[in-house]
Amino acid sequence: MRNITIERLELKPVGEQRTEYVERKGVGHPDSLIDGIVDETSHALCREYLDVTGSILHHNVDKGLIIGGASEADFGKGRITKKIEVIVTGRATSKIEGKTIDVNQIAKDVALKYLKDNTRFLDFDTDVEFNSKIAEGSADLTHIFGRNAAVPLANDTSFGIGFAPFTDTETLVLQTENYLNSKEYKSRVPAVGEDIKVMGCRDGNSITLTIAIAFVASLVPNIDEYVKLKERIREDVLKLTSKFTKKEVIVEINTGDTIEGENVYLTKSGLSCEAGDDGSVGRGNRVNGLITPFRHMSLEAASGKNPVNHIGKIYNILATQLADDVVKQYPQIQECDIAVLSQIGKRIDEPLNLNMNVIVESGANFNDISSKATYIANGWLEEINKLTMDISLGKYKTF
Repeated sequence: MRNITIERLELKPVGEQRTEYVERKGVGHPDSLIDGIVDETSHALCREYLDVTGSILHHNVDKGLIIGGASEADFGKGRITKKIEVIVTGRATSKIEGKTIDVNQIAKDVALKYLKDNTRFLDFDTDVEFNSKIAEGSADLTHIFGRNAAVPLANDTSFGIGFAPFTDTETLVLQTENYLNSKEYKSRVPAVGEDIKVMGCRDGNSITLTIAIAFVASLVPNIDEYVKLKERIREDVLKLTSKFTKKEVIVEINTGDTIEGENVYLTKSGLSCEAGDDGSVGRGNRVNGLITPFRHMSLEAASGKNPVNHIGKIYNILATQLADDVVKQYPQIQECDIAVLSQIGKRIDEPLNLNMNVIVESGANFNDISSKATYIANGWLEEINKLTMDISLGKYKTF
């Protein structure tokens, strides 16, 4: 019998409390870029291991860094004067049964492809330098990984966190960044760079979205055009937000600008890392795509961890998907918070504890909800091997 505990909380859901903060670092933010690079490296290693050996081998490439370069940008022009450096590190199996796998070359190839796929204005011959320093894994963790078990054994004593449903503020922050970084929007307003950060603050029934956008200097000829672009984007975001909330929404863009002095946010590449803004794995969004200080959160860096037995990745994704499943099936649950705790060396489908806190509507039958939620949780744990395979194939985002 799995240790699944469910408690009813007599609290206001976060969305009904007076104040709420929510943040998302967009795909071009240096923290998100390095998260994406190391997670794609894990996916590439999984594919290579499966091709060479028929199974996924031990690896954790959850350490990485983007070291910001230097640049000059002005209206109509920009150039990078010092290269951006991308460093990937961690541990991975490179030799198995007489076969050698060049894990460092895989990492460098992935980093190049990822930046090509997710940025538009970098010159990869002159603007970026790639380095990978992946070494062999520690003997004890490799031993746990390699034990022949029907269900993998946890590589760490750690926990994962998830919650559902999103509040209006959480939805707006996520949807706004996705919209501004969509291919469709870039085709309409190409001067909008990929480095976008959205901060939402709800005070009562009013939500303020503070948006930082790295504009592409070559596509902004003068200060008047810059001001027009900001206003156009503001109006576009307001139209978008009306689809997701009835609350008042205020949108402010690049609040650090000094229009009179023409001191504004211009970049050559649409990325802040061109000018000294560094990035590090795990400093950005959680696996649900958000940073939510008014919620429970795990500090685990999920990106780059192996998808077979690394709890820091698996249980955060599990908790997030499970919470979403529970509230979709039982709409009388106003809020569901889930925490899952492992013990190193124990089966990942048998956590030490899976705890679910729920806030339910008045008059709801908590005993019935508890019984059914336990059944759903057991179902997810029983299918955890499928979940881990889906993670290895890149089905779930980690930032």
